[in-house]
Amino acid sequence: MPNSEHIAAEAFRSFYGSRAVEAGGGIALRAPEAPGSAMLNRIIGLGVAEPATEAGLDEALAAIGRTAVYVSVSPTARPPQLASWLEARGFEPGWGWMLFERGPEEPPAVETSLEIVEAGPELVLDFGRIVAAGYGLPAESAAWAGSATGTPGWTCWLALADDEPAAAAALWAGEGGAYFGFAATLPEHRGRGAQGGLLAARIRRARELGCEKLVTETGELREGSPSNSYRNILRFGFEERYVVPNWLRPPK
Repeated sequence: MPNSEHIAAEAFRSFYGSRAVEAGGGIALRAPEAPGSAMLNRIIGLGVAEPATEAGLDEALAAIGRTAVYVSVSPTARPPQLASWLEARGFEPGWGWMLFERGPEEPPAVETSLEIVEAGPELVLDFGRIVAAGYGLPAESAAWAGSATGTPGWTCWLALADDEPAAAAALWAGEGGAYFGFAATLPEHRGRGAQGGLLAARIRRARELGCEKLVTETGELREGSPSNSYRNILRFGFEERYVVPNWLRPPK
């Protein structure tokens, strides 16, 4: 069974498509619609399959371009000098992401007044608009984010409030694992159980697809940072595994 980082990486590779470029032993995930978003412009996998090199790091940075960027450094990455190479190139420690796992057990009961519906390609704009708003992305990125609704391997949902889209979330499944992503709720609809309903729907679909390892991630807990998503994930039976540090380079 692939580990959590591998499942997440395959989900990203699927969604990014031709925008996911193998470079320097890692994968550069590129989102030109959001050059200021390090969350969307990322380099993953450096030093995991084989030890990273400075030349490989520079190749990956060239592939990502002059955007804001996170370099996600796995706890298993080699060599340990990778962090110092990033510092020498102007990177600083950013907000790391906690990886969570759970098995395919039935989710807990959910109470929400919202209707949970599967979102097909006809809802690409609604889905993308909510994701862009929830993550503070430019409006130009909404169509791209919404393309998850038609990407093979991905299933997307919306939570509706009186037929109006209020929240979104998606699931990627493959290789016996499932990745939960794109969870966002419009501010005016928070506190109504939207993400609980969307987590339950995704867990049930992962069970139907025979997935044995369910994976998600959110920002690590730290003072002054949002933690609602973190609490919801734990409430639905996910367990903390480890933090993947992100090294940040602001846009140039």
